[in-house]
Amino acid sequence: MTYATVMVSLALGQPNDARLQVAGELAERFEAAIVGVAAARFAPPLYFTDGIAAQRLIDQEETSIKGRLAGLETQFRSATKARGGRVEWRSATDFPARFVAVQARCADIVVSGGQSPAFSDSFALASPKDLVMQAGRPLLVVPDGIKWLDLRSVLVAWKDTPEARRAVADALPMLRKAKDVTIVEIPEADGDHAVVAERVSDVAAWLARHGVTATARVVEAANETADVRLEGIAGDVGAGLIVAGAYGHSRFSELILGGVTEYLVTQSARCVLLSH
Repeated sequence: MTYATVMVSLALGQPNDARLQVAGELAERFEAAIVGVAAARFAPPLYFTDGIAAQRLIDQEETSIKGRLAGLETQFRSATKARGGRVEWRSATDFPARFVAVQARCADIVVSGGQSPAFSDSFALASPKDLVMQAGRPLLVVPDGIKWLDLRSVLVAWKDTPEARRAVADALPMLRKAKDVTIVEIPEADGDHAVVAERVSDVAAWLARHGVTATARVVEAANETADVRLEGIAGDVGAGLIVAGAYGHSRFSELILGGVTEYLVTQSARCVLLSH
């Protein structure tokens, strides 16, 4: 498996430099095509208006959105002009998450920016939380402060769920290029340590058969929440990338109560590959 086409999702009103840099590096490493994608649409005002005034407002806003999308295309082409391989741009006046999810059919992996926990504008931003659920492709979330895709050390956050299995398989091309790979599972409070150790050992053995040497670890959460403990482990191993399954519990539970996926999408300072 490899990545033949990398898609990068750009957003209005957000920094795009980090995601463009990482998407470009990813395309170069795998000699892949790179597709830039963006969408936005007019958000109706909260106050009521109709007739000529309403139509004038709609026309003005739609013209503004098209101009801003054209600006994103210019930024994308400027960032990719020195890179070899096929370069393509796609945009539309549409809900961003819906448009990007549909276009993801042509890609092997989608690169997106991170997101603060604050309310996000669905008219202008393709939230990574929506993309990972809708795109049907692995999502690489790139925080704004990232300067390059650091694959010297990769941390696999294991949990014995279909989402985690899919994430590890989706990450194989990057894991093969990593210098060090660590698989870690944080057991539940009542979990059987021996059973957990057997699980991570199985994953390490599976990776070895795919040419990836990995270290398996079982780490107790102690008095910390799983997300805080995971971030601490990532710091200990110097991970530049975390690989994880997204929303192994219900998404509703994570949105309301918080969870590892929510933390990785909104607060981690590292690149995160998520699959659902």
